[in-house]
Parts: sequence; C-alpha cells; structure tokens
Amino acid sequence: MEILVVGGTGLIGKDVSRKLADAGHQVIIGSPSKGINIVTGEGLAEALVGTNIVIDLSNSPSPDDETALNFFRAAGKNLVMYEKEASVKHHLVLSIVGTDRVAYIGYLQAKKEQEDNIKNSGIPYTIIRSTQFHEHITTLIAVQGKETEVNISTVDYQPIAAIDVVELVVKLALEEPKNGTIEIAGPERAPMTDFVQRYLNHKGDSKVLISNNDNKYMFFDISKDLLVPLGEFRAGLITFDDWLRAN
Repeated sequence: MEILVVGGTGLIGKDVSRKLADAGHQVIIGSPSKGINIVTGEGLAEALVGTNIVIDLSNSPSPDDETALNFFRAAGKNLVMYEKEASVKHHLVLSIVGTDRVAYIGYLQAKKEQEDNIKNSGIPYTIIRSTQFHEHITTLIAVQGKETEVNISTVDYQPIAAIDVVELVVKLALEEPKNGTIEIAGPERAPMTDFVQRYLNHKGDSKVLISNNDNKYMFFDISKDLLVPLGEFRAGLITFDDWLRAN
C-alpha cells in the first residue's frame, strides 16, 4: 500500500515511516527536504499519485499564533485539494487533547482549523488527539525553570511515550477511517508536579521544584483538566517510570 507520511522526518514521523516500510508498505516521506512542501504545494500532486493513505504529522515551524494559523490553513487547503484529485481513501491527522476546549491559545486554534479542514473535506478521515509526550518533560522544565528552581503547576497531567504514539498512529492509519476523533494518553494520570519531580530525581537534578495551584502550562493559563482526556481514550503501554529507566 502506498502511504504518504507528511512530517515523516520528525520525532513521530520517522518511526511511523520506518514501521510502515518494515511492514512492506511503500512509504513516501513528505517534507521539504524530500521535495514535498505542503504549504506551497510543491511536489504534492506527484507524491499523491497512487497514494491510498495520508498520515499528517506536520507541524508549524513556530508555535506563534499567526505563523501556526497561516501554516495549517495553507497546508490544509493544499492537502485537501490534491488528495481529492488523487482519490485518497484515508487521511489521518495527529492533533492534541484539549484542542476543542480553548479559543484563546492561537496554536490550538490552528490545530482546530487543521481538524475542521479535514472533517469538512469529504475525505474519509481519522483524527487522533494525543496528550503531551513523555519526551516533552525536558522542554517543560527548560521553559518553566531557572538555574536553581522550576515552577510547576499541579494541573492534571497524563503524558504518553512517543513510541506508543507511533504504534497507535500506525495501527489506526491501517484500519478503516473512523470519520471521528480518538483520544490517546499515557497509562498514568497525576499532578504535573509529580512527573517533573520524578524526572528531576531520576536525573539527579538539584533544581528545587516549586509547586503552585495557578493552573499554568508553559505561558498559558489553562483549566486544571485541559491536558487530559475527559472521556474515553486509548492508553499507551509505557509508564513514565519505564520511560525514565530507558532514558
């Protein structure tokens, strides 16, 4: 089966592409470095000839509101236009848990537009909304930390290992389109402070964790449950402690 993996050189994309190729599928890596640019449309029509499935793992070059909105709008328009011409049978997009619950975070607005674009396209689709990855913990500490301390909220947190995301993306892409949204998350839910403290302990990092109830994530004020599924979800298998031991 021919499959276009948009964002096929990224954290999730490179392993999705490898697993599909190992399973015998013909994989086309969709990235500017491979001559396929979803924003300009360059190489997209040619890449989609004979393609059955499109896995959209693309990401804006910046989380800045305007940059993200412009990226996903342009990319979405091109993907839908060329996929219709190629009669693509399944479009899967990787999105974020909580995308539909906030209107004031520009990046999530952009992701919502990405979702709505494919929902309204008439192309059979599956949307996967994921929680943050285990691997994101280092960014969290870097952004919210200082030299000797890190300020972390007690908001609910349920991270998932990137390898679990890869497994679920591959599995769902090869199934029939759901024409709906599936949420995925890690196997363990706890306050964000719990995960950060465990990471600091494991790494022998002397930063002092300063806990607060401000319901903040990175630069944003959020609801306490924004980062976790509110209903049914598919759980990854790798616990945070399992991931720590492997890293």
